[in-house]
Order: sequence, then structure tokens, then C-alpha cells
Amino acid sequence: MIVYSFARKKCSGWLLLAVTEVLAMTGVGPTTCWTHAGDWPQFLGPQRDGTAVDEAPLNGLPAGLRPAWRCQVGQGYAGAAIAGNRVYIYHRDGDKEIVESRANDTGTVDWKQSFHTDYVCSYNSDGGPRCVPLIDRDRLVLFGAGGHLRCLDCNNGETLWEHDTQTEYDAQEGYFGAGSSPVVYGELVIVNVGGRKGVGIGAFRLADGSLQWSIPDEQASYAAPKIQDVDGSPQLLCITRLNFVTANPATGQILARLPFGARGPTVNAAAPQTINNHVFLTASYGVGARWIQLERESARPLWDRQDILSSQYSTCVEHHGTLYGIDGREDVGSATLRAVDPKTPSILWEEKNFGMANLLRVNDTIVLLKTDGELVLVQANSDRYVERARTQLDSHPVRALPAYSQGRLYVRGPESLSCYLLSER
Repeated sequence: MIVYSFARKKCSGWLLLAVTEVLAMTGVGPTTCWTHAGDWPQFLGPQRDGTAVDEAPLNGLPAGLRPAWRCQVGQGYAGAAIAGNRVYIYHRDGDKEIVESRANDTGTVDWKQSFHTDYVCSYNSDGGPRCVPLIDRDRLVLFGAGGHLRCLDCNNGETLWEHDTQTEYDAQEGYFGAGSSPVVYGELVIVNVGGRKGVGIGAFRLADGSLQWSIPDEQASYAAPKIQDVDGSPQLLCITRLNFVTANPATGQILARLPFGARGPTVNAAAPQTINNHVFLTASYGVGARWIQLERESARPLWDRQDILSSQYSTCVEHHGTLYGIDGREDVGSATLRAVDPKTPSILWEEKNFGMANLLRVNDTIVLLKTDGELVLVQANSDRYVERARTQLDSHPVRALPAYSQGRLYVRGPESLSCYLLSER
């Protein structure tokens, strides 16, 4: 068998596993999914901030860009996750939620697993999963729209444990079902469950699924939680339905709880974005943006504004202290791309009528995938809008988060997952 020795690296709270030694014989096939530099193993990438790691510069797009491969998928807004030479996609076909492991270079299926679902969305016709699969070592964590939390062996798709959070914890359905992508801290997977039976936020052991701690009285949002180091102390940052909560991720001890959100037909969907010991929160629906100072055992709001960057659901990305993101909504008015200095706070520049998009960053290039299927590359420039390239992809509308790994961009449209080779590493 192959024996691995791992060193845990702390990088913005996310624990990456770097292979430091390989003692070879035979036995573990090419599907073993330990995470490496250049992977995209979870929601918003390796650091959960939309930044690609260990990638070549991306200053333009190949001429005549076409998919390197494409496969058919069903319903859902869950983006892809990538570890090593495998890509994992989670979707729905009829009454089945399906997860597939595919080769990242050819799209060939390695294994496929399915689970029954009877979830029906009350607000639109899409009943598929919303949460990006989460890869941690040989574990693959799924959180379905109907509230089913599952942990699989990522080598073969075997179910290791599962929870029906609606039945067990009386988790509320919400507008679009469960949609807050889980996060891993050490040996725990932490989920904004939204259960009314004592588990608003819950931490489950990756090994067996047992509940280790819980925070009650918090409803679920669509914003994914994050782990952040604050003065040498790891903190869980979680935007729930009506609050921003910081907690000790090992014990669930609450450090701070600040109101964020609004009752009525609103959602919190953009993930918290951190810069050093500060966190930026944003939402539309009259909620606005907030800039918060994180401290070891508390959190202090510094400003709360409606006119800086109010995003309906996309998470902004950061470069050298500047935040780049979408202000506005997909369904009302026209969305604007903005560069923002959160410290002052001020708008540095804006590109009006840009349209709704999801963002990621590759070195100093902001990659924007618009909901109409247009792909735009913009320089991370705090002085002015500098466009590097754009092209129309043929998969649209696109609401799932894109993923970027090993020079490949993974785009999930309404009926397909497409892999585009943008750069040679």
C-alpha cells in the first residue's frame, strides 16, 4: 500500500493537507482524494475566500475557447469540488440526488452514487442541491436541499454516516431548502442546520457523524460559514438567518452574536470575507454591508452602510485590501461591479449595468462568471476598471459557483458541467 505522511498547514483558518512524503508500494489507485496545492476542495476554494492557490497567471483567454469536456447533469446550483485528479459534482435527477466522481482531464466517470429525495421547492422549479461538496482527506461531505447531511468515502462513494436534519432536529425548509455549505475544522464538520430542536449550528465528527456540540436558537441562512484565525485563536464565523455569530470551533462556545439580516422575504447568502482581523458582511434586501473588527473573545462593528456593496448572493473577493464584488440584485434593477475599500469605507470605482455574477480570483485576475453565461476577466486594480478578456459561454443561465483548479475552469449550467482549460500550469 502507499503510506502518506501529512503536515497540516494553517491558511486563513482552512486546514490544508500537504503531502510531505510518499513511501511507495502499490494499492491506492489514482482516485485517492487527499487534497493538494492547486485543488478546489470546497465552497469558494481552498481558503474559502474565492482565491485559487498555486496557479499560473491568467492574463487572457485562449482563442476560440471550447470545453475540454462536458457532461450532462440534472437540477441544482451546487458547484464542483476538485481534489487531485478527480472532480465531484452533486445534482438531482427526478427523485434522486446524485454525486459523481469524474476524471478532471476527461470527465470520465469513476463512480456514481444516488440517494432518494422527495424535496419540493416552494419558490422555483429547481429542487436540486445547493451546497458545494466538501472534500477533506478521504471524506466527501454532502448537504442536500432536503436537509440530508451525508459523509461518503470519496474513493468509492460508500456512505459512512448520514443525518436527516429536518427529521432529527426539526430544521426548517427555508425558501430554497438547505443551502449553507458545511466547513471542516480538524475532525469536525460544522453545519448551519437551522434546527428548532437545539441544533441551530452543529458540529459533527467526521469519523462517525456523532454530534459534538451545538448552538441553539439560530435559523439557517444560505451563507457558508468560515474558520478564521484571530490573533492565533481559530474562530468560526457564521452568518445565520438573522445574526452574525463567532464561536470557538472546537467547543461551540459563542464569542459574539451581532444582528445581521432582516425578517420577511429576505436571505443572507454571501459568505463572510475576511481581511486580517476584520470581516466584511454583505446582503441585499435592505440589509446592506457591515465591517467588523474581530477580537479573541468578541466582535466590534466599525460601520454599517447601505451604499457600499449590497450583494444579493455572490461573495466578493479580496486583493491587497480591496474588495471586488457585485452590488445589487439579479431580479430587481441592474447589478453593478464595484471595487471597495472597506477601511474608509469608500467605492474606488464601479462598472454600472455589469450584471449579476459569481467571482473568484487567480493571482491578480478577477474571474467573473455572469448568470447570462458570459465569462469576464478583470484586473485586480484598485484605481480603475481594466478588462482583460471576455467571451460568451454556451451554458446559461449560470447560478452555480464556478471552480478553478490546475488551470481548468468548471462551469455548471442548467443541464451540464463543462470544463474549460484556461491556462497550463
